[in-house]
Amino acid sequence: MENQNMNTKETLRLFVIMLAVLGIMILVYIKLTPAPLETIRQSFPIQGQVHIAIGATHPEYNSNPPTSGWHYAEAADWDVYKKELPDEQLVHNLEHGGIWISYKNISTTTINQIENVVRGQLKIIVTPRAKNDSPIVLASWGRLEKLQTFDEVKIREFINANRNKSPEPLAQ
Repeated sequence: MENQNMNTKETLRLFVIMLAVLGIMILVYIKLTPAPLETIRQSFPIQGQVHIAIGATHPEYNSNPPTSGWHYAEAADWDVYKKELPDEQLVHNLEHGGIWISYKNISTTTINQIENVVRGQLKIIVTPRAKNDSPIVLASWGRLEKLQTFDEVKIREFINANRNKSPEPLAQ
């Protein structure tokens, strides 16, 4: 009986040691596994809705790209553009509830993927933008999401969550 009691204690001790070693291995694996590239989601204080003349100076925007503030009286047409448009024009589109997808230094394949996601959707503008600090930036009124790589799910989620969340959602 004493022998059997010793075997049970040794088995239990061995089991505890094995669990501890397994726990340490899991912690080491977690620490050594690189974190996925994170999405940067941000909200910004609204800087107003003031119309300015084309080319007029104004205070600095509080986000890159801008998500509210000083803008031209004429919004851009909802479309996919191959050239940059002025931030001040596109802010007006955001005020109307639109989504602005801007990009910098991405492949033609990625541009085509973005275009395929937005094709046929309302209130979306896609443009290149040299001032971006991320390869792909999703903007709406007061909100940004910055992507390091193309992610169709995140783009669709941003569009669905933020389209028409603006001061003038019924404007075209």
